[in-house]
Amino acid sequence: MNTQLRAALGKLLQSESGHVPGSQFTRAQKRALDEFRNRTGAIAVQRSGRGEIYRIVNRLILERHSRDASPLDCDDIADGIPNRAANIGRTRSSKRGSSAHHVYYLLLKAPNGSRWHTDDGATLDVGLVTAGQGAAVIAIGGASDQSWHTEGELWLVENQALFDRLDWLPASRAATVAWYSGHLRNDLIDWLALRPRAAHVHLFPDYDGVGLQNYLRLRQRLGQDVSFWVMPDWEDMLKRFGNNELFQDTLDAFHAAVAGLQLCFVEEPELERLIQVMQKQGLALEQEAIWLWL
Repeated sequence: MNTQLRAALGKLLQSESGHVPGSQFTRAQKRALDEFRNRTGAIAVQRSGRGEIYRIVNRLILERHSRDASPLDCDDIADGIPNRAANIGRTRSSKRGSSAHHVYYLLLKAPNGSRWHTDDGATLDVGLVTAGQGAAVIAIGGASDQSWHTEGELWLVENQALFDRLDWLPASRAATVAWYSGHLRNDLIDWLALRPRAAHVHLFPDYDGVGLQNYLRLRQRLGQDVSFWVMPDWEDMLKRFGNNELFQDTLDAFHAAVAGLQLCFVEEPELERLIQVMQKQGLALEQEAIWLWL
């Protein structure tokens, strides 16, 4: 049973009279009810002035369909169980309803001994953990300590290859690299904006509409504490290795991001130049191209 029909049947079953004006249903819900009416005959529609009224003809059929779609009532679902488990109980699917996880695990690497601290004095030696276990992790959300911060720089990269191999990272003081896998999650941005997390945050994404849009979202929350990293010799690399299909696929995001980034160009003229050349040539550039320069 789809979401629209489930909601519409719920309104009918909750009505003491078994009658519900059509104005209380959305268009999608009406379509679902009409299909259900034609298929089962368990409801009827009658004209009422300029509108219509949906009326239950066979309550048992409605109750059976509703029960089959929702094995458990809300009152039968224990408080505090994961959202996806509750969704299965209500709708037989983990993805119907709120399906976001309460905790996001941020993977970190550090090639040169970066340390993170909490306000209570706990320390995470990301460099040591990277050397021994490949990567470190900080839990964002849930009951874990949310005060983690570092005195070094934080680099956010979009693709795993840049996280797996760090020889592209510019030589600098202690730095941590975090991998965010394509789209920056809202809870990660909220966490970064909650308090200063690093001396400075660098975003190194793909040079396409999605990458620029991610930067705009960060910039709107972090201001001058974040910057967009433009790789060396980017103009020659864009010309040689740029991708028109990727540029076209993310063109809507590109235009929306550029409109919002206008105020950043005074501080980041190289970013403005990158955007101008991308638009002129109709090309995007994936960040793994950095190794073609190295």
